[in-house]
Amino acid sequence: MTLPRGVARQMRAFRLVLTSATLSVAPLYGAVAAQAALPCEPCGKPPSKHVVVVDGHPLSVWAKRPASPRGAVLLVHGRRWSSLPNFDLRVPGEQRSVMDALAARGFAAYAVDMRGYGATARDGTGWITPDRAAADLAAVLDWIARQEAGTRPSLLGYSRGSMIALLAAQRSPEKLSTLVLYAFPGDIDARRPVAGDPATPPRARNTREGAGEDFITPGAASAALREAFVSAAIAADPITVDWARMHELNATDPSAVHVPTLMIAGSRDPLAAGTAHGRLFARLGTEDRAWVILPNADHAAHIEHSHEAFIHAITSFLMRPRKTP
Repeated sequence: MTLPRGVARQMRAFRLVLTSATLSVAPLYGAVAAQAALPCEPCGKPPSKHVVVVDGHPLSVWAKRPASPRGAVLLVHGRRWSSLPNFDLRVPGEQRSVMDALAARGFAAYAVDMRGYGATARDGTGWITPDRAAADLAAVLDWIARQEAGTRPSLLGYSRGSMIALLAAQRSPEKLSTLVLYAFPGDIDARRPVAGDPATPPRARNTREGAGEDFITPGAASAALREAFVSAAIAADPITVDWARMHELNATDPSAVHVPTLMIAGSRDPLAAGTAHGRLFARLGTEDRAWVILPNADHAAHIEHSHEAFIHAITSFLMRPRKTP
């Protein structure tokens, strides 16, 4: 029996989903030792701060750069908390800095505070929108390429940041080498209504309860780590950033993404449950793709006990042999 071409392609895609999900879970923790850390001069120190001006607005970009990087990665935070709590968390007795871990493996690690987050002020509108955020990422990728002698960076988005990273990769594929979608929180089939936003941004205060809500898996992180994250998150982002025009995400089209793409999520992440990730993975326009599930991890997998497996999954994908486009 010969299947229609579209049906056959989807079946092959879902076989890839099952293969990647099954094969990627088990070996991660045992394999992390294979990636030896290199001497890392910036590790353990505060990141350097840079200002990238996009359409007249200054964006704060943090960096940890080894002496001779093998590549560069731009890290994009999620909806509520900015770069440093997420990607350079300091916990006594625990290594949880994503930036340090990438730098120790030879990658120049950059992290951007989007408009209104961390060290980046809101712009004159008081809002941030998906289109504005995606355009900002494209400009920061250009800036990183100039810092790294023309090397195209990788782009890693976390939670809502992964939705914006997907949009940026779709619109500006020439600006990045690979894409990592971590803890993608939405259903690619969901349609957001075109609705009016409030006249003025609410500017609600963030809470300690909200800062700890992603730590849901018993034993996945220490109490000290949870407290360190909560304190750092509230200090960096005391006021909630206000998003508008979320219907702009309706333009997202995974089939238009042709750069190598890794999807990664915790097995117990409630925002990654169900079949939504499978549909997203199946529709990606690139054959160079992988899907990794981290066991006993949730929406904060990158700073939980799964931290090393998270780093290993990312750097393995970035370093695997592939032809230069």
